Amino acid sequence: MKIEHIAMYVSDLEAARDFFIKYLGASSNSGYHNKTTDFRSYFLSFDDGARLEIMTRPKMADSQNDIARTGYIHIAFSLGSQEKVDELTARLKADGYEVLSGPRTTGDGYYESCIASIEGNQIELTV
Repeated sequence: MKIEHIAMYVSDLEAARDFFIKYLGASSNSGYHNKTTDFRSYFLSFDDGARLEIMTRPKMADSQNDIARTGYIHIAFSLGSQEKVDELTARLKADGYEVLSGPRTTGDGYYESCIASIEGNQIELTV
């Protein structure tokens, strides 16, 4: 068994798509639009076959993205080396994204940084 894809609702679909393409190397399909409900989505694919569906629709509830809460908290991207984690963390920080932690080696041995990315959603960058 494998996870086929992960999905997340966003307010600004195009900005979210651009973020994942620009910083994490995603490729995108041409998108989907249901004209009846005005639901829109893109499937983003990554080099290893993982996929992320980003979606939007009118009149969505916008809950606060507290880091310490129940539910899904972050998406982790393996970049392949500590140097790449350092470089992308610095790039994101320079571009105005908040670095929540790291880069650092965690108590369980991961080298990672955590970023508040698109609409406050947490992205973990790791080796």
